[in-house]
This record gives sequence, C-alpha cells and structure tokens, in this order.
Amino acid sequence: VQLQASGGGLVQTGGSLRLSCVDSGRTISNNGMGWFRQAPGKEREFVAAINWSGGSTSYADSVKGRFTIFRDKGKNAVYLQMNALKPEDTAVYYCAKSRYAYGSSQLGPYAMWGQGTLVTVSS
Repeated sequence: VQLQASGGGLVQTGGSLRLSCVDSGRTISNNGMGWFRQAPGKEREFVAAINWSGGSTSYADSVKGRFTIFRDKGKNAVYLQMNALKPEDTAVYYCAKSRYAYGSSQLGPYAMWGQGTLVTVSS
C-alpha cells in the first residue's frame, strides 16, 4: 500500500484527532493531496485539499474553521487536524493523491487512494 492513512479512532463530541497519510513510495511531493470521507450508506464526500507546496488549501463548508490540512514534505506526509468534532463527522476518512499539482473537491483528479481510517465521534 503506497498511501497509508492512520490516526482514526473513537472520540467524544468536541474532541480532536489528527489523521496522517504517509506515502511510502515518496511520490507525492509535487502533487496536490486531498482528504475525503464516507459515512455508512452515503457517498464519498470532499473534506479538504492542499496543493503541492502547501500554500493553498480548501475545505468543505461543513468542516471549515474546525479542520486543518497541512503537509510535511520531508516526511512525505499529509495531515488532517480535526478539532471540535461532531457526531456527523463519523466516517471512514481517505487520503488521496491528485494527478496534478493542485488538490480538488472532485473525485476525478485523484489517481491514488489510501485504505481509509475510521473516525467515530460519540455524542
């Protein structure tokens, strides 16, 4: 598995988690990256994206102001800091590598996906 996502778990409402996505193949340094999530019975939805340099980010309205995406090129990793978690944030979270230097809120630009990590927020 080239993209390894981790950091999920069970947390109470209002808590925080940090998800990590590490690229074992060391291929993501020039690519945009994204985080998506999929709740049971729902379609996969965009959460956050970041461009190749880390200088440009975008977020879904539902997480804006609570989640932060950032990257560490030296570690070939992208992170998603999640604060003020809500029960509706419960989902499997996936990281993805874009074909391009920028990220996107759409699924199409992403060529590689991690295996997912489960986040459960209890009320």
